[in-house]
Amino acid sequence: MLDSSLPSLSEPTATLAAGTVLLHRGDVVDRIVHVMQGRVVLGVMGAMGHGDMAHQLGVVEGPFWLEAASGLMDLPHVVDAVAETEVQVQYVRVPDFVAQVRALPEASQTLLMDMARSQRQQTELAVSRLAKDADARCAEWLLRHAEPVDLSGSLAVKLTERKRTIAAQLGIAPETFSRVLRHLRERQLISGGGRVLGLPNPQALRELAGV
Repeated sequence: MLDSSLPSLSEPTATLAAGTVLLHRGDVVDRIVHVMQGRVVLGVMGAMGHGDMAHQLGVVEGPFWLEAASGLMDLPHVVDAVAETEVQVQYVRVPDFVAQVRALPEASQTLLMDMARSQRQQTELAVSRLAKDADARCAEWLLRHAEPVDLSGSLAVKLTERKRTIAAQLGIAPETFSRVLRHLRERQLISGGGRVLGLPNPQALRELAGV
């Protein structure tokens, strides 16, 4: 995203052993980690949180900025990160990192922020696919696309895309998507049919989605 050397920053570097947890999903971002050398696994750790990845999203190799988008957007980390090999890292305070971005030309800043938002959305979706079952993914998708339909605050979702396309976005088979919708209807979590689905119990959907 930025020049990997950032010569104007004089932050100290550290060498960390393989297995070191570099980022915790959900933590507030106060420093951005610049991996200068070594490999890092990204994903979702198990319940114990000791560095064992329950779901692996990918592997990156330095030089690489870890979760820089979250720092730029003032959002918590969306993934866990664990050193796969010994790594050399540099910690950069978020205000210092943001100052470097603001020193760029305006057009470059706009492009960088657009890329950060896109990367964040894609990573959130990927983590959702990893960490949640099909029912939870569908519930989260329905809530994200819900719109009020009257003054009472009732919610509904208009299916503007084919079910096959929606299923692909969720990372499930079309048959699975249809089965989940049937189950949600049986549990009275959705109503109606065709291209418009009512959401009679949004709170139950939130609990199913884990949000």
